[in-house]
Amino acid sequence: MKASMTTALLVPLMLLALAGCSRDEEGAGPAERIGKALDEANAKVSDSVQDELARVDDAVEEARSKVQDATEEARRGLDRATEKVGKSVERAGEKIQDKADAMKDDD
Repeated sequence: MKASMTTALLVPLMLLALAGCSRDEEGAGPAERIGKALDEANAKVSDSVQDELARVDDAVEEARSKVQDATEEARRGLDRATEKVGKSVERAGEKIQDKADAMKDDD
């Protein structure tokens, strides 16, 4: 009786286990299907990360370009300011020289 009961319980369990290990149309078992699903998920994540990295690279390049443009514009502004200061100093020097010449003439 015990043996027939054990057999009665084992047979359905074995059938369930075999059903779980059944192959699909392509001949892949459950482990292969899970592996394939993991591979596909990994590929999607990898593609997504690559896309985001490309966007970040583009943003960094754009920022670098803007900084370079701003630096160039600042350099040109500094050059103009330096030129103006130089002209102002030159005019001031000429005025000082004129005053000194006028003082000599008065003597």
